Amino acid sequence: MRADMERAGLHTLSGRPSPHSRVLLVAGRPGSGRTALAEAFARQAADRYGDGVLRARLTEPGGTPVPTERTARDLLAALGPDPVPAGADEDELTETLRAELARRRVLLLLDDVTLPEQVLDLLPDTRNCLVVAVSAGPLTGVPDVRPCTVGGLGREAAVSLLAARAGAPHRTTVDPRSAELVADACGCLPAALVLAGGWLAARPKLSVAEAAKQLGALPESDPLERAFRLVAGSLAKSPARVLRMLALAPDGLVDAHTASALAGCSAAAARQILEEFLRLGLLRTSTLSPGCYAVPRCLDPLLRAELAEHEGPEETVFARARMLERTVRRLRACHAITEPEGSEARKRLAFLPRSVRFGTRAEAREWLEARRPAILAAARLAVAEGGGRLDGLARRLISALARAFDAHRSPEEAAPELYRLHELVLDVAERAALQRERAAALLNLGDLDARTGRHARALTRYRAALDAARDGEGGGRERTGREAGDAGRAASPGQDQAAAARALESIGSTYEDMGDLERAADWYGRALAHHQTRDARAAAARLHGRLGAVHTAAGRFAEALREWRAAAANFRRLGDPGAHARALAEIARVHERAGRPQETVRVCREALRAAQEAEDERLRAALLLRLADACDRTGDVRAGSRHRRAADELLKAHNLTVHGE
Repeated sequence: MRADMERAGLHTLSGRPSPHSRVLLVAGRPGSGRTALAEAFARQAADRYGDGVLRARLTEPGGTPVPTERTARDLLAALGPDPVPAGADEDELTETLRAELARRRVLLLLDDVTLPEQVLDLLPDTRNCLVVAVSAGPLTGVPDVRPCTVGGLGREAAVSLLAARAGAPHRTTVDPRSAELVADACGCLPAALVLAGGWLAARPKLSVAEAAKQLGALPESDPLERAFRLVAGSLAKSPARVLRMLALAPDGLVDAHTASALAGCSAAAARQILEEFLRLGLLRTSTLSPGCYAVPRCLDPLLRAELAEHEGPEETVFARARMLERTVRRLRACHAITEPEGSEARKRLAFLPRSVRFGTRAEAREWLEARRPAILAAARLAVAEGGGRLDGLARRLISALARAFDAHRSPEEAAPELYRLHELVLDVAERAALQRERAAALLNLGDLDARTGRHARALTRYRAALDAARDGEGGGRERTGREAGDAGRAASPGQDQAAAARALESIGSTYEDMGDLERAADWYGRALAHHQTRDARAAAARLHGRLGAVHTAAGRFAEALREWRAAAANFRRLGDPGAHARALAEIARVHERAGRPQETVRVCREALRAAQEAEDERLRAALLLRLADACDRTGDVRAGSRHRRAADELLKAHNLTVHGE
């Protein structure tokens, strides 16, 4: 493989050099050590690729190819530090990934490749990177690929590996013929030899000849399956059940809590069993998720066969439900540790078992980051469960995970994965005809689309959310924009009024971001009418302010003054001096833009009294500066200087700055 890095590919030799990165293929059957070989090569070649090694597994447990969109997103996240845009589609993500790799020297290790297209979709458009692909067979159609086929170990190396795993080299040296028989029965496959060696290590008084005899008596023709049956058949009832339940471990990752929930045993017992499995070669320590064990992918089909043979469909669903319930509790504890002492979340945390709680915020974040791939996989599996039997738990899990992300990650960092979580909720809501949940998911997706500048998509989401909110828990048809607008004037009994109001306001906000101030004012007006119908005074006051801002930006000063005065009056009646002062400040700003300095002076003084009552020193300083400018324009330069000095003293006294004034 090191030599192939230097050799020209077939396309280059034929005079058609490829603009893409070179691809080294490690081909071999599962259990042959193909991934271990690729990893060993990556470690040795890493110093030639200064921007590091990126890894991705392209097949999920069960054999389903991983969507290219998810792989590209994970690789971009690994490149960091810029967050991946939320809601980006596959083409945008792969294009962004190629652009990022084009200016780097990266070794890209793609494991469990099943289709050539999986490599082609991710292939960097540069010769400075190298792709190492691991697959069961050839990758026809991938340019300049150099294959390395792994068929298993030589007999001497196989016996050496067996001896190392058996725990005592003399056990094979005193009976070399039996050791060779064991190696042959294992097909000299490393994974099978690890299992056979682990079985021997657990039985220090047993001879290698006995291992050869028992392996030879097993009917399986596949060497890996034969070694697996040797180990699995020797387990007691409880460990055997834990073993087959590992087929349900999300993303092939498991810890003591996950295993105990799946098998219905205590966490302490599960921890001991997992340690035993590690010694037997049934598990490996996960390098990507600290504190977790990884199920070897070559054993996944065998574990699934065991599960199907010994556990019925209902018990499988119950096991998944127990695991999801445990994960929800851990996520709630992960979120609660970030809440203030004495809060409701902290009070509820005290009632959770000690094994579920976290001692510090840092401990909770570390757990969340380590378990994140497995939890996301659990959410996807719960939504995909046939018949929607886990829909309720899926919604609870996604809600708890979103709260944990909000608590431990920045909005930009959490947005891409929150987008996919809201899409999962939308899938569940549409399948179960849950209109309220559908409206909430669409609103959340619309917010994320609007935040990333996808205004057309955001409007589509918001309009669909408005329809769902109007339909409440019932079904309904799509409505025209005029019909949707009527939601601001009349509410049906089954309508989700809060979601409808939010959708109306969000449509207006999106049009405002797009610079379409006429439509923004129209939709804000509909939202205002909706709030007034519901007698939602605080929301109505806020909408008056949003309308005032839009009219101000459009130069419609009379309309702007009307709306800001209504906002100020509403905030005064609500007893919110800060909002009242800010609304008065905006009235002064409109007068200033309209060229009415005397009115500006009058309203600024009124706003200053309200700001002083609200103890908003920054707003007071801003108003003093505006008042100073207005006094200058009225010819009262002395008063202007006095107000400007007062603003400077206020800013210095409180170490403040005023922007945009």
